[in-house]
Amino acid sequence: MTIAGSDSGGGAGIQADIKAMSANGTYAASVVTAITAQNTIGVSAVHPVPIDVVTAQIHSVLTDLDVKAIKIGMLFSSELVSAVVKAIEGFTGEVVVDPVMVAKSGDLLLQNEAVEALISELIPRATMLTPNYPEANVLLGIPSEAVNEDKHSLIEQGNQLLALGATSVLLKGGHGASNTCTDMLIDGTSETLVLTAPRVNTRNTHGTGCTYSSSIAAYLAKGFSLRDAVTAAHTYLHAAIQRADELEIGKGHGPVHHFHNCWNIQ
Repeated sequence: MTIAGSDSGGGAGIQADIKAMSANGTYAASVVTAITAQNTIGVSAVHPVPIDVVTAQIHSVLTDLDVKAIKIGMLFSSELVSAVVKAIEGFTGEVVVDPVMVAKSGDLLLQNEAVEALISELIPRATMLTPNYPEANVLLGIPSEAVNEDKHSLIEQGNQLLALGATSVLLKGGHGASNTCTDMLIDGTSETLVLTAPRVNTRNTHGTGCTYSSSIAAYLAKGFSLRDAVTAAHTYLHAAIQRADELEIGKGHGPVHHFHNCWNIQ
């Protein structure tokens, strides 16, 4: 199940989640937390779904479907964060939290006052937290421009994030400056899982964070271990980015090719 905001352009948010979960062999149920008027260029409006409607959606899914994993994305407000945490209180499966704060266009998707609720209430509930560099800095109260891509510095930052209470942290390197993207899975063991991929020269990376976290949730739902789920999702996402330019969607940051392993553009 994905709990996230809707992207009318179809490249990110709940639409990307459903596509990624489906492409990776799982059935996707969905809970819409906010409706955005959004395309590849930007976000022109955000309308939060009433909290009682969000919790009713969660209740409807969890009381009927055999949900193995939940991916949580855009929650927008502190009240919604608290309500979602309460609504999944009895859930015993895996919970992947993607701390969605800013869209690819730079538009704000999480109110500033909601960050504290995210840290104190939701992150301790997470099996896995999946921040990129800017999101990690916000969660740790570090200036946004202060990104040290030294491996030891990143591992230390990952451990600081782990101390917020999640079982594991996937620190994503897509916002880095080097020609190689490096992701690190820190899970409290002595060995950090380091996954690298050459940076793809494309502007079509809208929805990469949503796609990554939801595909991880899909593999966890299928019974993969944390490390195997991240590795499989990393391979899937890199191929989806490599094939993104084939889609030719929109005038701005287009989506990745979620179904690269299912169909080709003729």
